[in-house]
Amino acid sequence: MMSEMKALIAMVIVQIGYAGQDILFKLVIEDGVNVRVVVAYRLIFATIFMFLLAFIFERNKRPEFTWRLLILAFLVGLFGSAGPNILFAEALARTTATFISTATILVPLVTFVLAAILRTEHVHLGSKYGKAKVIGTLLGVGGLFFFVLYKGKEIHLWSSRIHLGGRTHSDTTPNISILAAFLALGGVISYSFWVLLQVKIGNGLGGPYWNTALMNMMGSLVALLVALIWKPDFEEWRLGWDIKLFARIFSGIMISGMAFAVIVWCVDANGPVFVSMFRPVRLVVVVIVASLILQEPIYSGSIIGTVILVGGLYLVLWAKKKEMKSMSNPVETNRTDRNVV
Repeated sequence: MMSEMKALIAMVIVQIGYAGQDILFKLVIEDGVNVRVVVAYRLIFATIFMFLLAFIFERNKRPEFTWRLLILAFLVGLFGSAGPNILFAEALARTTATFISTATILVPLVTFVLAAILRTEHVHLGSKYGKAKVIGTLLGVGGLFFFVLYKGKEIHLWSSRIHLGGRTHSDTTPNISILAAFLALGGVISYSFWVLLQVKIGNGLGGPYWNTALMNMMGSLVALLVALIWKPDFEEWRLGWDIKLFARIFSGIMISGMAFAVIVWCVDANGPVFVSMFRPVRLVVVVIVASLILQEPIYSGSIIGTVILVGGLYLVLWAKKKEMKSMSNPVETNRTDRNVV
């Protein structure tokens, strides 16, 4: 019971940390920073920090460096580190922090769809749990489309707001562009591929610290290459004692580093369904803080779309949990098998 309570508190803190990262990134983007350089620095800081932790706490779990290990590290770095970070950052530059936080809720749903396509997970359409997962996935995708396409009335939460940027939200990203939606969806798909890849790899990259360090190392190399090819302006790489440096260090060490380690621990202790349940916490925090600090407007359409999306997520998670319980129960499994198409 105590372990589960610790995991609950840890996951809430992790999601609040992710929300803080979204707000910080939006602030530095509005200040005119190159997002690809920010991502490269983030992954470089994460690599240094996680290698230090790996050498200190997992010296006995150090993997043997072979070509196979480097290829695996490159794949997880591409899909789990560089890909989603670059795509989400590019999307954030074109839309709101609220939308990005909403889009990340799709990760468990997209992972389920990809697993079904790749046949790593069977969809029992004849069982009630299989149908619930399909319906929940459709609700999630429909909720995101509703968020993007329907605006509705603006809802005012505060009589006054705090503005920390050089420009107001209305000056930068008044609407959700189609490009931003596709970039965010690309980030979700990339991260979902990483989840499936991680299941296949298992402990192939050593312990969780080594895994994270190698992933961020390869991801930082990809991000560095992308940033230099896209816009080779070395002035963009200068560091100063400002919010830009804080955003890079915070997102690198606390999110790509510590938060990932906490998530791995929670997955081992309570399973992936438990971890996925806390994704909406990030969204709630971002909605409140972004409307107050970034002056991001809240519309009725956004709220309705988010409710539909979150409802779809919890329906899939409920079905997944019930399905796992029924598989561990021979009597229930036989009942389910009779209904499988």
